[in-house]
Amino acid sequence: MTANNLKESDRKIHSILIVGGGSAGWMTAAALSQTLNKGCVITLIESEEIGTVGVGEATIPTIKLFNQTLGIDENDFVKATQGSFKLGIQFVDWAKSGHRYFHPFGSHGRPFDTVSVHQHWLAGRAASPVGDISLDDLCMAWAAARRGKFARPSTDTSNVLSTHDYAYHFDAGLYAAYLRKYSEARGVMRHEGKVASVQQNAESGFVESVTMENGRVCAADLFIDCSGFRGLLIEGALKTGFDDWTHWLPCDRAMAVPCASTPDFTPYTRSTARTAGWQWRIPLQHRTGNGYVYSSAHISDDEAAATLMANLDGKALADPRSLRFVTGRRKKSWNKNVIAVGLSSGFMEPLESTSLHLIQANIAKILAFFPDRDFDPLVTDEFNRVAATETERIRDFLILHYHLNTRDELLWKQCANMTIPDTLQFKIDHFRSFGRLIGREMDLFGPTSWLAVHIGQMNWPKRHDPLIDYRKVNAAEYLGKLSKAMESAANSMPSHQAYIDRHCKAMTQ
Repeated sequence: MTANNLKESDRKIHSILIVGGGSAGWMTAAALSQTLNKGCVITLIESEEIGTVGVGEATIPTIKLFNQTLGIDENDFVKATQGSFKLGIQFVDWAKSGHRYFHPFGSHGRPFDTVSVHQHWLAGRAASPVGDISLDDLCMAWAAARRGKFARPSTDTSNVLSTHDYAYHFDAGLYAAYLRKYSEARGVMRHEGKVASVQQNAESGFVESVTMENGRVCAADLFIDCSGFRGLLIEGALKTGFDDWTHWLPCDRAMAVPCASTPDFTPYTRSTARTAGWQWRIPLQHRTGNGYVYSSAHISDDEAAATLMANLDGKALADPRSLRFVTGRRKKSWNKNVIAVGLSSGFMEPLESTSLHLIQANIAKILAFFPDRDFDPLVTDEFNRVAATETERIRDFLILHYHLNTRDELLWKQCANMTIPDTLQFKIDHFRSFGRLIGREMDLFGPTSWLAVHIGQMNWPKRHDPLIDYRKVNAAEYLGKLSKAMESAANSMPSHQAYIDRHCKAMTQ
């Protein structure tokens, strides 16, 4: 398998086996079947008896690129998944009780000077009229979201309607079913059942085949582990190891329940801080998804369930479902001839809706670093370096939310006082000094996101950028006009419900 004396014609990957379905398995199958459209047999094993996690049904804008690459029509996809649109995330009570802010998709305003918009806002926030304008007021996504409005961004860059972006809320189970149909139409073979055992090469340790409970033996050149938290191949067979990050992100359980839809059909996700964690609210066309992500060291399962059920907008449609997890990542996402995708590669709690993105990111790396059968360590090492860096950048962004708080409960005090990664402390210190946003290689979340959370969590800079004092710019007038232009543009948009009714209403609700 690993010998470098293979003939060139023998080096080609002829077969791929995906172990596990759900979003991870079928997203992988769809992307591979669309790209490897000749000369490679793609097979997927899944069992209907093994449920999928489905913790969150919210996404970030990168999912649009994934669907577009597959040639998926957006309206058709939203209809098929009972989807809705997402302009960002509203955070309630995170910095302190009674405080709210919005993490938008898009930007805060539009550059009008060599110094960034937010620096002008920081410099003038104590003076009229800028002092009456919040950071959220400079965001087209929030102007629309707060009014329950939605429209796709304008392609006219001179229009404030070009400054927002969007993602989706959708039923993850329906999305997997949608991609299964897509994949099978492109030749992916599916086998129903559970894996009973894994066979490895005695010398190299490479996986050669898996045997299903029904006796079927499935061999392949390359294996994709989409088996969820179990990590059937990456951990069960290869003993890859795991980096545990719960000392930074202490929530280790979630309680989830759907409820009936309400008239408040918001085009955004809501995250509300609770005593021992936080609660999500995700509106779909046919129901609202809800969940409480919490630390079991600070609240019991029964108390978490009671808290969740007491804070639903509509009638519960099921009993609360419990999920246990450990935040962190595998020490390697690619080990020998096995690549982990989805929960098998690690777990980042759904605070910023990154679960599906991390699936998408590993799929993109599989295609970017697609191997021969010799599995050159140069390829696998770089894949793992990039994967580790990506997850560490997301980790730091999530920790930021927890660390910058002034709440009184034990969990929140613990998070405020904990020692954080140096990579994050560096960013916090820079922003606290001059309001500067320091980017790093492979940051998934850009300046707008970091700015929203820094300010939202009340990490106020001591000073503004010194360059501001050398600029002769009427920023107050510009920012005032910008805010009013966004209000006017938002008022002209259709409501979220009206937009969906016109373009992508599901057949049944």
